[in-house]
Amino acid sequence: MQTTDIGNKEEGKVWHRKPTPSNTGIMVTVIRSAAAYQSKTVRFLHVTFDTTGDSFLAGDHHGNIYVLDITRNRFRLVQKTGQACTALAFNLRRTTEFLVALADYSIKCFDKDTKQLVSWMRGHEGAVSSVSVHGSGRYAISTSADTAQLWDLDTFQRKRKLNVRQSVGIQRVFFLPLGNTILSCFNDDSIFAWESDTLFCKYQLPVPDEGPRIHYKAFAVTRDGKILAAGGRSNLLHLWCLDTRQLLRVVQMPPKVRTVRQLEFLPDSFDGGASQTLGVLSQDGVMRFINIQTCKLLFNIGSHDDAITSATVSPNGRHIVTIMDNGSLNIYSVQCLTQDYNKPPPSLVKVVSGGECSALTMKVKSEGVQRPAKNSGRRVKTKVLRPPAVPMTEDKENELPDGLNKKRLVTLLKAFGEYPAKYRMFVWRSLLRLPENHAAFSSLTDKGLHSAYLSIQERYPIKSQKLQRGLQRVLSALAHWAAIFGETDYLPLMAFPFVKLFQNNPLLCFEVVATTIVNWCQHWFEYFPNPPLNVLSMAENVLAHHDKELLQHLIDCGVTSQLYVWPLLETLFSEYFFHHRNNLDISSVIKETYRLMESTPADIHPRNMLDDFQPLTRGQYPVFNKYPTYIVEYQSQERERIRQQEVDYLRERQAVQELRAKAVQRQAEDEAWYTQQEILQQAEEKRRDILQQEESKLAEQRTRLTAMKRELKVKELQLMDAARRRFLKQQQDQRLTELHRLDEQIQRKVCFHFSHLPVFNIERRDSFFQPSFYFVCNVMGCLYVLYFLFYNCDLAKIKQSSSTDTTTQSYTWSKTNIQSIIQYKQVYIQCEQIR
Repeated sequence: MQTTDIGNKEEGKVWHRKPTPSNTGIMVTVIRSAAAYQSKTVRFLHVTFDTTGDSFLAGDHHGNIYVLDITRNRFRLVQKTGQACTALAFNLRRTTEFLVALADYSIKCFDKDTKQLVSWMRGHEGAVSSVSVHGSGRYAISTSADTAQLWDLDTFQRKRKLNVRQSVGIQRVFFLPLGNTILSCFNDDSIFAWESDTLFCKYQLPVPDEGPRIHYKAFAVTRDGKILAAGGRSNLLHLWCLDTRQLLRVVQMPPKVRTVRQLEFLPDSFDGGASQTLGVLSQDGVMRFINIQTCKLLFNIGSHDDAITSATVSPNGRHIVTIMDNGSLNIYSVQCLTQDYNKPPPSLVKVVSGGECSALTMKVKSEGVQRPAKNSGRRVKTKVLRPPAVPMTEDKENELPDGLNKKRLVTLLKAFGEYPAKYRMFVWRSLLRLPENHAAFSSLTDKGLHSAYLSIQERYPIKSQKLQRGLQRVLSALAHWAAIFGETDYLPLMAFPFVKLFQNNPLLCFEVVATTIVNWCQHWFEYFPNPPLNVLSMAENVLAHHDKELLQHLIDCGVTSQLYVWPLLETLFSEYFFHHRNNLDISSVIKETYRLMESTPADIHPRNMLDDFQPLTRGQYPVFNKYPTYIVEYQSQERERIRQQEVDYLRERQAVQELRAKAVQRQAEDEAWYTQQEILQQAEEKRRDILQQEESKLAEQRTRLTAMKRELKVKELQLMDAARRRFLKQQQDQRLTELHRLDEQIQRKVCFHFSHLPVFNIERRDSFFQPSFYFVCNVMGCLYVLYFLFYNCDLAKIKQSSSTDTTTQSYTWSKTNIQSIIQYKQVYIQCEQIR
């Protein structure tokens, strides 16, 4: 067992050497270590397969979604959602799209090739536990604890919504395969079936009255949609028949199983969809696979130490992917797990070897085998078993590998017309005695694709890529085995039905085709590249014996056996019976064929020209050389020469195309450069025009600004002059006001002095007329004259100083002098009055 750590890689190989499944069936274990801590791993949460079963999606705890392709051995990171996913779906109608239910209760649809978000669907108020997609891929149902919603995947719009009471709760809602029925399962163990188109309730499964309640938690349906398995908190499983709507049986698991976590049916390619193997995952982490008919435990995966959290089975039944308890992925090979119980039954014929019988003998009875006790040393008489009286040559001819008998198989085929579908492949593998040479087939496939079938998809386009690759692989192996099969044009039409039947086992497909060519296509290639004339002549002889009129009519119409025999033979009748789909009863054709074989004379019977059946040899395949070697070699050489010329021509044409493409690219680049230069030149001219316009606008703005500055300067000077005049006038008014105030003060003081002068008596009037008094009066008069002169002079100086800004000192001096003169004036006036 090998382990692959994908880490932070976005793509790579799932395994680095060819996986060899161990005894446990594990092919490879996939883990994802954290970026910062190599010892820590990121847990994977959910896994889902696509419709083919060749690849699956895996979502981890960090929200990374990976696609792992098992057939191509590749993995790729397709999306980073940034949050953990709660459910995945990968079986949409558009195969590149997938659905992811996220932890924020939303559902997103992405494309794995483009990694683009296709749609975003909202509507749930709780975590989405499951997403079920209709078989057509057009509708999806998302289920949460309280509601289920039906979505149209073409428009990504919600069509319907199922609401339930909180006390009931929803366990799961999903589509049934091969139909338009929706099954809804609730917490009270009630199960309803609805019509998906009209959402009309079709029926309800009855709740079992007998026995303990199971509390359904896990459900699984067979591919044909007829059997429903349900389990829950018990070791009992209920198997319901959905056709009769009755409980089919109750299966009791071993006592170790206390709770059923998950149920998965294991598909089989030959069961017609009625799967018989059911996988039961219990609480101990072990998944047990049982047969629901025999209730027999077939095998199990997982253990107590390496417990399984969840498991997913591929639709083709070839692989099982489990999420382990440690968060890793285990990929199991179902073929390795089922090889023990898929072995053919032991042979019914035993060969009695000679020699003395052991003391411990076996008694063979029809019912079974018993082992007696040891004898006491006495010689036991034994009977020699003799085979029945049948000729040895006939017995040897009828004996087949794996204990089958050809005579009995022929009897069964004649009685029922066909073998059981379950054992048909096993029976034909024994009838054809396929050697299953794995080493020889691997050596043929290791040579790669044959040059003759590199472009087979152009001649035979097939919708299924898987069938296309399988057909290409088988044809290439046949061409490597014998060179003529690389030159045979009709070989793809002959091999395709076998490829479609054995698409899951290319080894068996190759050996069946090779056995058919060796035994039933004898003498076909002797006249290559022409049709086998000897075989066609043999068919004409048989027709001439049984219906001469028909042969003569065909000859008269110019229709040869190359037209009515060879087209049927080269495709082994498959092109006629299965492509044209006519209403012809094949059983009648087979009966008529047997009648013709019995009634045809021996001299013209085909068995005279054909050899007996020869199976392929074991170890190495036989050399096939029943064809004109020189023609095939010449054709192969010519084909190789033409192919080489075609390769050279294609190489030269590719070179010419590359040169032409380069020339066209260079011309486009030149045109783009010239166009760019013209655009740049035009842009430069526009920029120059814009600059000129801006410069002219700037010059005009400067002129207007200069004129505005000049006007503002004049206004400023005018305002300054007006302010200065207003200030001077204010000062003058203040001084005049002060002068008036001074005058008023002088008047008050003069009045005050006169009011305090002494009263003169009349008797003393004469004293005033004394000479001294006159002298004083004269002096006072002179002072008054001086006062008048100085007063007038000071007023003139004051006015002059106010107009010419005289200093404050001269103004103060004049004021002092005026006050002195005013005092003299008052004295003089008093003297005059007295006088």
